[in-house]
Amino acid sequence: MLRYTTPLVIFVILVVFFAFGLQRDPRKIPSPLIGKDAPEFTVPRLHASNENISRSTLLGKISIVNVWASWCVACRAEHEVLLRLAKERPQLPIIGLNYKDKRDAALNWLADLGNPYTMIAVDIDGRVGMDWGVYGVPESFIVDSGGVIRYKQIGPLTWPVLEKKILPLIESLNTNKG
Repeated sequence: MLRYTTPLVIFVILVVFFAFGLQRDPRKIPSPLIGKDAPEFTVPRLHASNENISRSTLLGKISIVNVWASWCVACRAEHEVLLRLAKERPQLPIIGLNYKDKRDAALNWLADLGNPYTMIAVDIDGRVGMDWGVYGVPESFIVDSGGVIRYKQIGPLTWPVLEKKILPLIESLNTNKG
């Protein structure tokens, strides 16, 4: 009897473990970077490869850092939201981080769809993304004026997410001079 009981107990434990694990929404996994300084980086700009963007570029203003790529299907859907946000909130810097992409593909994509970004950094090898804890694209971060990451959105931004979470957070940071 013990011969059948042990495998059965192990099987039940595995089923319970996987059942709970698979029900978790990966977009709700908290980032260990929340409340910490944004990682240091220095990478070239997409539109002017002889100029760099670094962490110091983020200082002084609350900004959204949006990680995207031309090959990303979800980024295309998110792009319309970013265009609307850039139009409605021109004072809010949206910094693009073009992730593991080809420069020409990114430039063509922006030429076709429009450019919502204040500036775009190029992360060809994905090292900056790794330092920021990027699992995939799109992902977005809210960085306060002191360079501290305050929020991470895994997956595409939607207008409801902006209205319910991101814009109120930005307003709160502005009120508290974050």
